[in-house]
Amino acid sequence: MNVNQEEAFFDFLDNVSDTFELDDIVAYIKRIEPNWMNRLSPRWMHRLIMDVEAFINLRGLAFPAGSGRWVSRRGFFEPISFVISPTRLELVNGIFIPGHRCVPFGNSNLLPHEYTFFWQGSRIPVTSTEGSPEEFYPYYAIYGEEFAPQYVARDNSENEEAFNKDPYDDPPEVSVKTLDMRNIYRETAFVPGDRFLVQTTDWMAGNFKLEKVGKDEWPLAELKAWFEAAEDGFEKSFEELGPASCTEEQIAFAYWYGAARMREVPAYALEEYLYEKTGMIQTAAYGIETRFWYAGREIPDRNDLDVGNIRPDKTPVEEILAELKIPVSEYVVHSYIRDSLYRREEDGDKIIERLVPAGVEFESQGRSFLGKYIKSVQDEIRKFYSPFADKLMGPIRSRAGELHTAIIDLVASLNKGDIDHSWLPRHTFIILSQIQNHAAQMMEDLDSDTPPHDAELEAMDNSLDSMVETYEDIKEQIDEALDSLRRNKFGLVRAKTNLNEAKGRLLQFSISGIDVWRRLIVPENCTLEELDKIIQAAFGWCNSKDFKISAEKTLELDTTLKSCELDGIMELHYEYGTKWTVKVIILSRCETPDSRPVRCLTGAGAAPPDFIGGPIKFKKMLSALESKSDLERIRAKQQLGAEFMYGEFDLEICNQKLNMLASEKKSKEIKGDKQWT
Repeated sequence: MNVNQEEAFFDFLDNVSDTFELDDIVAYIKRIEPNWMNRLSPRWMHRLIMDVEAFINLRGLAFPAGSGRWVSRRGFFEPISFVISPTRLELVNGIFIPGHRCVPFGNSNLLPHEYTFFWQGSRIPVTSTEGSPEEFYPYYAIYGEEFAPQYVARDNSENEEAFNKDPYDDPPEVSVKTLDMRNIYRETAFVPGDRFLVQTTDWMAGNFKLEKVGKDEWPLAELKAWFEAAEDGFEKSFEELGPASCTEEQIAFAYWYGAARMREVPAYALEEYLYEKTGMIQTAAYGIETRFWYAGREIPDRNDLDVGNIRPDKTPVEEILAELKIPVSEYVVHSYIRDSLYRREEDGDKIIERLVPAGVEFESQGRSFLGKYIKSVQDEIRKFYSPFADKLMGPIRSRAGELHTAIIDLVASLNKGDIDHSWLPRHTFIILSQIQNHAAQMMEDLDSDTPPHDAELEAMDNSLDSMVETYEDIKEQIDEALDSLRRNKFGLVRAKTNLNEAKGRLLQFSISGIDVWRRLIVPENCTLEELDKIIQAAFGWCNSKDFKISAEKTLELDTTLKSCELDGIMELHYEYGTKWTVKVIILSRCETPDSRPVRCLTGAGAAPPDFIGGPIKFKKMLSALESKSDLERIRAKQQLGAEFMYGEFDLEICNQKLNMLASEKKSKEIKGDKQWT
């Protein structure tokens, strides 16, 4: 599709309310571009239909209704009523914060402050509320905790300016658009537990009407029926989509798969369901982002860059790059070309070297085609290129291009040779995919002769600083992991040990609900009873609670890691007390020297003290550490302990505790074999 056809395609989806067929979209595009469409041959018309279908499937733009028919987001969500539960803070202050409350029912092209709400036919007046950013973040968390600051910043220009002043620290105070609800709360005698029933009256414009529902008005049995439909909807969405491209898409498809009952009332508010009611779903780390996922499970990593954002109607150049596992559009190629003009380079080969770095194998025929394409575009862009006009965009584009090149080169090197991916840091390829995608999007935005506003350029520069820092962090972790892998292989060579006869396994421990994990080498004859002690030492816990280790069933404590593998069990769940769960992934084989049979290779995050009442309470304490309230900070520090250092992981201390564990049990023997410790 060309640009006009693509605009017509999205315009159709934004406005259609009834179910539609692919031919309906093509007919709409034909009305927009009749002269061009009338010249299409049957072959090209078929190609256009395939492109339209690929766009819908790849990006989840509509829901499949069967028999070759589809339902748009507007057509699906506009007739549905949903529920919002105001918080005590909102009731006390007589306000309502739109935030994430309309996800996924509202038009996602609009920001929350652009929505309009009505009460008994009248528009609810708008006011603004001031406070620290941390006070507002919970009202935007469904978008993803990592995106909450961006939504608060984009609420108004003053917020955006305040956030851009220091990309590493939140401003002390911001203001967000809120609804003035004082009269409504007073006239309806609204109390905590009461709800609003919400109807989308105009999806495109973002208009909603509110009605009050008393807290005891709906029977608990009806709410339970909705809860069960929601559980089923989310489970099916995880099975069908895996982690979606964003939380909004993930939730939208949960409503689609949740059958009719999930789309009816009585119902819980979505945030009430996600954060208070369900035990099946939790917020899980997804690289540098978060998703809703099965409680107690980790989202699996990838083995390469994510190609999900590649256009389905790829041009020949995009096709060549996709085959090289470089998921970019032609606009990114153009941005590399503009960067060459900014650098005052004439050699097209240097553009190819940055676009397709040395680590990527590139055959001569494809290189020749790409070179000719770059030369033709370079000649065209040069006619209108102005170094003066590019003086603001040029440096940012160059940095974005250098980062993008570094990521492509790193991924190519990780997929060469005999590197065992199980040794890499957790979510390595997910993180690299996310940085690559953001860098590519930035380069697309900078493929222009006209620079964005200064505030947008400043935001891009700050965002780029953050991306570079994240890349350097993951690169350092990768280097450390590969050094450990090389040392282990060197030890194997010296010991002349066959890897198939290696006595150890690489394990990964991840605490569910928070981003804290460890990666260790453990003997494969280690029993689950011994594994309990290792987990306690790895996280610095005190072995003060009962534990249970299970796979699909509860396992005997004398079961060894080796027997788990023989039974096809590669993932264990360690339940510690009633609040903490650790996921144990059994990774590759490796050597375990007698001098250090158990050792930690890498990890991330300071482990919570085990007496803290679970991940939700732990997260609240972490938030309190950053609170502007001295009393909240002092209480959190007292509960977490003087030795707790937020976000830090000390590898040396972790191994000291593991060595102490080994020393304590060195003389013991199990089943006639020398104890691993």
